[in-house]
Amino acid sequence: MKSKIIIFLSCINLLCSCNPHPSIYGTLQSSKYDGFKHKVYLIQPQKLNDLAASFLGKVIDSALVADDGSFAFQNLPIISQATLFEVAVQKKGDLPNKLNNEDTIIANYMPVVWQTGETLQISAELDNFQNSFQIKNPTAANKALLKLRDIKKEAFQQYLKNKSWDVHEGSQLLEKEEALLNYQKQLIAFAENTNQLLASLVAVRWVSPQNDYERVPEFLFQQCEKWNAKTPNEAWVKQLCDKAETEKLPLLKGAIFPDVALPMLNGDTVSVHSKFGKKLTVIDVWASWCVPCRKENRDVLVPLWDKYHNQGFQILAYGLETNKEAWEKAIEKDGAYRWLHASHLQGDDAPFMKSLRIQSIPANFILDVRGKVIAKNIHGASLQEFVSDYMNKY
Repeated sequence: MKSKIIIFLSCINLLCSCNPHPSIYGTLQSSKYDGFKHKVYLIQPQKLNDLAASFLGKVIDSALVADDGSFAFQNLPIISQATLFEVAVQKKGDLPNKLNNEDTIIANYMPVVWQTGETLQISAELDNFQNSFQIKNPTAANKALLKLRDIKKEAFQQYLKNKSWDVHEGSQLLEKEEALLNYQKQLIAFAENTNQLLASLVAVRWVSPQNDYERVPEFLFQQCEKWNAKTPNEAWVKQLCDKAETEKLPLLKGAIFPDVALPMLNGDTVSVHSKFGKKLTVIDVWASWCVPCRKENRDVLVPLWDKYHNQGFQILAYGLETNKEAWEKAIEKDGAYRWLHASHLQGDDAPFMKSLRIQSIPANFILDVRGKVIAKNIHGASLQEFVSDYMNKY
């Protein structure tokens, strides 16, 4: 009986790195006492989509934060290769794998890379966890994650912190989208330039924890190509490339616009390619009920049409409509009768939207004379500048 007990204990020691000198430990300080006990959790995302997502990661270990702020994980698994985890802090009793992505100030988790044999000595502030998170003598992988965290923090402070937009009626929707895109561009640039796979994948998920890449599908496609060439057998790279299949993404920059047949306002049915301009074509996806779309009609598209149409500039507008009368009134009121208009009058179920694999408006695709998408989703002054530069150049 005694020998069986010894064998059993030996098996336990093979499954975990239990020892009096923990490999992941640290100290958490707080600038204010909130009266709550806190626990720290080690969470392992099982799939790419689990990363930076609430309730999806697997809890591997937990540790109560002591009165002096110290904590230590005591039941770590034996991991033979560098693996991505998330260290998250919660008030005792809260759900362990609930992650906050709304504001970098209150983000309660930090991705880390660890494997058996390495030591992570962590320090952070409880009420500013992700922003203050530090690792003593970090590995190259963790240095990259800390750098990405700093980029995210600075971008958030510059473009999103304390910003508010009136999007109830849609009047500032484009301004909000522009700010979000500027924030995302900082993370995208990091992912494009880093040689650390796991940090790059964290950047992919931080670009959109909600998995909405409609405005940046090229980013997913490029990340797949980059990492598939380097590490094609990595499970998360395969999952990334599954998300980045072109038939699942909105029409990409560089693609040829599909030659679909559209029902026109005048009752005709025409192919898109038959209506290309001699130099440049804007496919504008809008709606009569869309406030920023209407503003774009009046302030941007009308002046561009008047200035450049006779030089080979074309606009083909597709309306996400169900009411023909409201559609026609909006066209007339905005002065948009100048250019071509099409709609299936099927609202959100419009087959044209499905062929482009998009859901959001305003949207546009700027095409060269061959129908190649040379730019997408640029609006306002940026669209005016792009069209002017292109028409003057060519």
